[in-house]
Amino acid sequence: MMSMSNFPLAIIYVLGAALLPLLPRRVRAAFGLLVSIAAFIFLVNLETGASLTFPFLNYELMVCRVDRLSLAFGYVFVIMGFLGGIYGYHVKDTLQQVASLLYVGSSLGVVFAGDLFTLLFFWEIMTISSLFLIWARRTRDARRAGFRYLLVHAFGGSALMAGVLLHLQQTGSLLFTHFDGGVASYLILLAFTLNAAVPPLNGWLPDSYPEGTVTGSVFLSAFTTKVAVYALARGFAGLELLMWSGAIMAVYGVVFAFLANDGRRLLSYHIISQVGYMVCGVGIGTEVGVNGATAHAFAHILYKGLLFMGMGTVLYATGHNKLTELGGLFKKMWLTLIFFMVGAFSISGVPLFSGFVSKSMVVYAAEMEHFGAVVLLLNLASIGTFLSIGLKLPYFTWFSTDRNLKPEPVPPGMYIGMGLTSLICIAIGVYPALLYNLLPFEVHYQPYTASHLVETMQLLIFTGLAFWLVIKQLHVADTITLDTDWFYRRPSRLAFKVFSIWVCQLFEAVEELSIRFARYLVKVGANPAGYSVEAVKNAGHILLRTEKPAPEPPTFSPDRYRIPLGFMVLVVLLVLIVILTWDFLF
Repeated sequence: MMSMSNFPLAIIYVLGAALLPLLPRRVRAAFGLLVSIAAFIFLVNLETGASLTFPFLNYELMVCRVDRLSLAFGYVFVIMGFLGGIYGYHVKDTLQQVASLLYVGSSLGVVFAGDLFTLLFFWEIMTISSLFLIWARRTRDARRAGFRYLLVHAFGGSALMAGVLLHLQQTGSLLFTHFDGGVASYLILLAFTLNAAVPPLNGWLPDSYPEGTVTGSVFLSAFTTKVAVYALARGFAGLELLMWSGAIMAVYGVVFAFLANDGRRLLSYHIISQVGYMVCGVGIGTEVGVNGATAHAFAHILYKGLLFMGMGTVLYATGHNKLTELGGLFKKMWLTLIFFMVGAFSISGVPLFSGFVSKSMVVYAAEMEHFGAVVLLLNLASIGTFLSIGLKLPYFTWFSTDRNLKPEPVPPGMYIGMGLTSLICIAIGVYPALLYNLLPFEVHYQPYTASHLVETMQLLIFTGLAFWLVIKQLHVADTITLDTDWFYRRPSRLAFKVFSIWVCQLFEAVEELSIRFARYLVKVGANPAGYSVEAVKNAGHILLRTEKPAPEPPTFSPDRYRIPLGFMVLVVLLVLIVILTWDFLF
């Protein structure tokens, strides 16, 4: 029975998305915030252990399953939906507003899904709704990036569906639990790791997220990859392959981020890097590892959303997002810089900010299991993160060469959204229990120890010192860096010819032949006797190798043997009557 203790939160957002276009334009933004408030009220009333099931064919679908893991992700998703709504309060585009609500709702639908069918259903809605947040920018690059995004995620969705069907055939169960191996599990793992942007399945993320709208990219940065982290924690915790993939992923994203010129592309690569910490924690599989992955996902959604808000504000005000086109904005956009630096300090793991209390838990989990190489890779990624986001990006955006940019006024909602998100990032860093009390397992980890503080400050200070010493020699170049997306960008022209142009030409040729054949049949049907005689005569000429008489004057005219069409219809009817009578009598 449905009650507030097991109410599917996705329904609230789906109904909100359906009702929003019917409302006056001036109240739609406020209505979107009310949807998130209503969802939060239902969320705090969900009871751990509650579930909601429905019969479907010969199976039972568990459309809502509440436990501490799903609640942790549910809280941060609803909070981010609300903060993103405040930041985008000025947006009047109905497409973005509806897509945002569906995106948040479908993400919650996956998080609380207790069966694989419900998960698959909301997984596909999540793909489509996020796609429209890219297309809503309505530029040529956004349109093309959106199509690539759709193709990649259609492949991932197909792999997930194949895995679910095969799993159902093998086990007879649709329950979403831990997977033990086999072809079905590998297909499902492929779909999850693709959405988590685990290399080499990562090219779609930095290709598409920078092309989204100013507010759309804030939502994009928060949900898809973190939903995948949740799914991996639910189904594949303890898989050692994920631990090593996550550690490599953390460094991989940092390297490509440092090469990026586009500000939002740089942040997109750091999504890959930070998700690497989460995937690594899931792969370690211990209670500390899963807690660390969940805590870092919670903190990351907030500070990464804040970073995209900061760069989105710069893009909104100046129309520029490339570091080669920015600079000298310190006096003109100083408040945006302050909020951005809160996010930068959080992602860099600076003490008293949220990343310090979440990222270090994953490193601690690796230390407890004596994975020294993993600890080294994660610490290297942390240094690179502070270097590129805490130092390089703000320097070339707000300082460096003054390009005499004249920023446009920024809507108040953007500042309010950044301000509230900054407060939460600081609150979690100052009082970690706000986050730790939401984690799946009991937390015994203490981030504020003398050794941890000294180690962290050493890394940050020496990284900052190295940057300061070479700051005058630093420069950025307007370059294009191709990642694994090369494999579908490079052959795109050939693929377009083979799968589009050539296929269309083939269908046109078949259509032309079909029309000609149909016309021939009509002519033959109008005078079958005449054309039969003509065919025999032509065959005789071919067999005897004699020349066919000149067409003028004609030696043969089919009209001499023409039989009225009505007579032929009558003959066919008589034949049918004879056949039916014979069948009836005998």
